[in-house]
Amino acid sequence: MALAPPFPPDIFAARRILVLRKMAEIAPGPSVAIFPSTPVAVRNHDVDHPYRADSDLFWLTGFEEPEAVAVLSTGDRPLTLFVRPRDREKEIWNGRRSGVDGAKTAFGADAAFTVDALDKELTEAIAGKGTLFYRIGGVDQGFDARIARILQGLRMRARAGAAAPTRIEDPGQIVHELRLRKRPEELTALRKAVEITRRGHLAAMQTGRPGSHEYEVQAALEREFRGGGGRGWGYYPIVAAGMNATVLHYNENSDPVRDGDLVLVDAGGEVDLYTADVTRTFPASGRFSDPQRAAYELVLGAADEAIANTRPGVSIDELHEGTVRHLTAGMVKLGLLEGDVDKLIKDGAFRRYYMHRTSHWLGLDVHDAGNYRDESGGPRKLEPGMVFTIEPGLYVAPDDEKAPKEFRGIGIRIEDDILVTEGGHENLTAAIPRTVVEVEKTARR
Repeated sequence: MALAPPFPPDIFAARRILVLRKMAEIAPGPSVAIFPSTPVAVRNHDVDHPYRADSDLFWLTGFEEPEAVAVLSTGDRPLTLFVRPRDREKEIWNGRRSGVDGAKTAFGADAAFTVDALDKELTEAIAGKGTLFYRIGGVDQGFDARIARILQGLRMRARAGAAAPTRIEDPGQIVHELRLRKRPEELTALRKAVEITRRGHLAAMQTGRPGSHEYEVQAALEREFRGGGGRGWGYYPIVAAGMNATVLHYNENSDPVRDGDLVLVDAGGEVDLYTADVTRTFPASGRFSDPQRAAYELVLGAADEAIANTRPGVSIDELHEGTVRHLTAGMVKLGLLEGDVDKLIKDGAFRRYYMHRTSHWLGLDVHDAGNYRDESGGPRKLEPGMVFTIEPGLYVAPDDEKAPKEFRGIGIRIEDDILVTEGGHENLTAAIPRTVVEVEKTARR
């Protein structure tokens, strides 16, 4: 575990100041916000999954150790951290810990306690506050029970002068809004994640040849993610050869790659907990067949159009609607659908071959925090600093008897990571081969 945050502590302190100001706007008067860490997840028996910190807690503190709890208060202790105690024997077995002293000196906590003091100190932190900012049903539902016990205890002591909060608010409404617009240090991490992702996808295209296996392609990806200084992947990679590419979240990654297959790779490297999210589809043989090329160029055209239309003031909904129209018109030209494009869109006929949305936010989480609606309930407009994906696709099931035979079993997705800028946009992943010529050239090397 990291014994210091990846960015200077004053960056995290500035983020907390913004959160505390928003708390005061929403709930004037004394308030407190509580952010528990993600629980350790058991893989099997006595083997745990590699630990990954909760994104909100990390964004606020830079702290990544298990069992941690961050408390933000409008009082004289803006940040209190609860951490595991130093333990020589456990640190020999499982790795170093920051402890109470490290929480204060390295991570800027105004106060720090060991986790065994949670109930007592949380009770004191919550008591007398008018509003509690806490996400019920969040990352640790077992923690919900602890909060409920503390609140019940305070209410039971009302006659003795104890006061429980009369209002509970979701802190996500504050933190997730702030996470939506990326700051310079976040963009630096994302660019590094994109670079190792670029290397990974190049390696994948050069590995996924006839006679190889999906798992070899995955291994090539992961070698570049780790070898480039990343922590690995930000989400489990999809490596889908042939008809497997028509399964949106295929993750078995075990089948052989055959001559004539398209190989769809959806994978992103992670740096400082920020992840890229990129999909490329390439021909295992190094050359698209005519039907594959026609389908690929349809998807690429939809992606290029959506990217070109990205600028402040446009909504993700508008980009999706444009993508649907482009793809639906193309489906008619390819013989996948018949009829009037407007009616096909109205009836949702396109969903037979394009069944997901075009975009999602990107950052600490692959499907990052942030509302897709504005305060009025309408589609949110893009603003500078937002990062999101554009990922049109076309998926024709191998047993779809309504589709022309030459397209059955073809799955294609092209996904890029887009930064909204003052003047329009930047495709962060443009250097990863996209065009037919680029993809074929890379796959033939």
